Amino acid sequence: MTKDPLATVGAVRILVTNDDGIDSVGLHELARALVDLGDVTVAAPDSEYSGAGASLGPMHLRRPEVHDAHVDGVEQAWSVSGPPGLCVIYGRLGLFGDPFDLVVAGINPGMNVGRSVYHSGTVGAALTARNGGVTGIAVSQAVTGWGVEGQGADEVLVDQHWSTAATVGRAVAAAVVADMPETASVVNVNVPNVPLGEVAGWRHTVTGSAPPRSLTTAELVPKEGHVGSYEVRMHWGEPGDLPGDSDGGAVMAGHVSLTWLNRLHDDAPPDDDPAAAGLADLLG
Repeated sequence: MTKDPLATVGAVRILVTNDDGIDSVGLHELARALVDLGDVTVAAPDSEYSGAGASLGPMHLRRPEVHDAHVDGVEQAWSVSGPPGLCVIYGRLGLFGDPFDLVVAGINPGMNVGRSVYHSGTVGAALTARNGGVTGIAVSQAVTGWGVEGQGADEVLVDQHWSTAATVGRAVAAAVVADMPETASVVNVNVPNVPLGEVAGWRHTVTGSAPPRSLTTAELVPKEGHVGSYEVRMHWGEPGDLPGDSDGGAVMAGHVSLTWLNRLHDDAPPDDDPAAAGLADLLG
């Protein structure tokens, strides 16, 4: 089928992206869950971009490419040789047709809570949308056993309840489409990894100060046969208790976490501003 990104006029236009790449199961599940809400287009990285935040990549050094892609049940899908933020920027610039009314990113395997929000490509896509005047929704799901030493990603995701997060993401998106915020906003949604019938409920939450489990140490391991080269081995700490009103705490208690993220705000400078003192010494 020949795809014409300009073909649909009048419907609510939804851009679906992620940071795990165009082949991610979570991306496909989410996109299919949204198709009855409007004109859905998928534009996602052609490879893994987890941890990319809102970055656009070194566009001044290379020319990113866009390729046809396939997502069952979705008419228009594209892969982009760049991070999710770039996918959103391309959508804003009209690369995939008329402007989008909503950006939905996910489903990310692994919660984006606490300080991980700063680094998440899933949340970064939603933030990039908001910066361009479009509301963004980030959908992530807890992963059972994440951080277990020696366990690969395929082993971790084998018991993932994708349909739960897709159903939750659709419910949030449908409500937002029906009552679109007057000011572009970012909604960070985190879902427990259980069947839908076992979800305890939902909570409005604040972004916590830490994720449920953190990396604690890193070490250099000499790379065999390569003098002066090292692999980096990182180690996880034990899971910690998080406040119930925090995003991670809510999900750990079996609830869907709903967090409205704000723009970066300026802080008032401290009375004894050391940076100002340095500039005063240099420039007067």
